[in-house]
Amino acid sequence: MEHLHERRLTFLEEMANTIRQDIVKTLVAAGSGHSAGPLGMADVFTAFYFHILQHRPHEPLWADRDRLVLSNGHICPVLYATLARAGYFPVPELKTLRQIGSRLQGHPHRGSLPGIETTSGPLGSGISQAIGFALAARMDRKKWRTYCLTSDGEHEEGNTWEAIMFAGKERLSNLTVVIDRNNIQIDGFTEDVMPLEPLRRKYESFNWNVLDVNGHDFVDIISAAAEARAVHERPTVIIAHTIPGKGVDFMENDYAWHGKPPSRGEAEKALKELRTLRGKIQSEHQ
Repeated sequence: MEHLHERRLTFLEEMANTIRQDIVKTLVAAGSGHSAGPLGMADVFTAFYFHILQHRPHEPLWADRDRLVLSNGHICPVLYATLARAGYFPVPELKTLRQIGSRLQGHPHRGSLPGIETTSGPLGSGISQAIGFALAARMDRKKWRTYCLTSDGEHEEGNTWEAIMFAGKERLSNLTVVIDRNNIQIDGFTEDVMPLEPLRRKYESFNWNVLDVNGHDFVDIISAAAEARAVHERPTVIIAHTIPGKGVDFMENDYAWHGKPPSRGEAEKALKELRTLRGKIQSEHQ
């Protein structure tokens, strides 16, 4: 387990809370977008951009940076908020989400914003894109790693499993996939729409190293990423069990929030709850 000092852990928890508030503010300003997934993945994104990734926000095309591919691009509000807080672009620009002419569209677009590695929209393509990065790094004998953040619902796509088979066959140990296992999709629970279990055993059968983590526990997330770096004979998938809508009581575990933004009244209620949670974080670590 990778050790986290108390001060560092407090910083990560507070940053994730800030990012959740940013998500709510940007969604209500846009009047459209996805709520549940972005809120649920705030801890994972915070762990990566503020602890795990080798990257330089003020030098976004640094040749030796780790590459992070967001496959389920519709949760981009959390990517945008995290990139802004990490220093890739000004935080006030978040309020332009989904507006005409904005660099922050409903799905990430490579070349529009610094820090965006790929264009995503059609679900199920991200692991294949990440494999391309990982193969390139191997061919060039580079030490940087590739991470792909993907959804559980995407695993209903056939091309996802083609990519999983290929990565296992090629033993791409420089590739780590993180699955947002929140158990929801736009019209219901994944196990009702198209059951994915046994998800762990499916990946293992294709020669992957599989780790299950609490997607809201920074020690779990960071330790799993460290373990993945220590595996040299096959790729790793981290199944991050998350709560959709995490931090906002009336959104949590409700698939109706998969693809809709809060109203102004709902946003005020959500922000009040998140500010209260921030106060608890600060008091717990004093």
